[in-house]
Amino acid sequence: MPVPQPAHTEPRFRLRAADFEPAYLALHRSGELQRRAREAVQGLAACRACPRACGVDRLADKTAACKTGRYARVASAFPHFGEEDCLRGWNGSGTLFFAWCNLRCVFCQNHDISQQPAGVEARPEHLAEIMLALQSAGCHNLNLVTPEHVVPQILEALPLAVERGLRLPIVYNTSAYDSLDSLRLMDGVVDIYMPDFKVWDERRALKYLLARDYPDAARRAIVEMHRQVGVLKLDEHGLAKRGVLVRHLVMPGDAAGARDILRFLAESVSPDTYVNLMAQYHPAHRVSAGRFPEINRRITARELADAYAAARAVGLHRFDERPARSFTH
Repeated sequence: MPVPQPAHTEPRFRLRAADFEPAYLALHRSGELQRRAREAVQGLAACRACPRACGVDRLADKTAACKTGRYARVASAFPHFGEEDCLRGWNGSGTLFFAWCNLRCVFCQNHDISQQPAGVEARPEHLAEIMLALQSAGCHNLNLVTPEHVVPQILEALPLAVERGLRLPIVYNTSAYDSLDSLRLMDGVVDIYMPDFKVWDERRALKYLLARDYPDAARRAIVEMHRQVGVLKLDEHGLAKRGVLVRHLVMPGDAAGARDILRFLAESVSPDTYVNLMAQYHPAHRVSAGRFPEINRRITARELADAYAAARAVGLHRFDERPARSFTH
């Protein structure tokens, strides 16, 4: 059962399902995947897995900003039908939600798992079992949600899953607060990068994400992701197979700087970048407590329309457009 095809899908954005093989299989056959896993795990002794570069000894189960020690914690794993059409298809996207995060977004809609203790510890064998269970459920891809701080643990588990038959394309579903070292380790492993470019201005990044360097880190990361996998390509069934899909959560009063973000994507990445302008912002976490009144409301229909207009004005033309929804006025 194919998913609905967007009108802008052209042959140059196509990749036949029969011609596709998950990128990590070639690395596994050569032994490079296993070598990278060893390198990544050894790096946990003085952790530089994300831009915070805290240097803590996670091999000794010490923790810092991401609150995650030697092993990853998994909050949930299930076939997700709320993702983009090209990911969820008809059987769902196999989402594996990691607990904790290296950001502290004041508006986080998943703060119960990203900023509070949640989930269960997953050693590599357990993590591999989860990956395989999602494949057995018929999911179209393995969607790694909030992976920035657990790249070594993912790489450690992946060869075990491959040896037991994992063949799903990997989606790296990230805030874009990724280190270039981690992305280097994932080069040739990830099929689909799905970064969320959150905030353009460093002052607002400090205020809303507690990470002043977020904009610079996100720009570097998204350029590197595009270098690795290029623009998003779909198969004949409408399913994403390889490339970059960028999400941007439209915020009240353009607090995130959508125009600058969209111009960056068009000029520094590609005008063919596939973009999801997300309309589901609502006051959550610390915002809902009234501490940030300027963003303590939903967005308006006009604000979403303005974001689309800004995207088209700079030449972007591939959008994940959703049915109309209710807005504030």
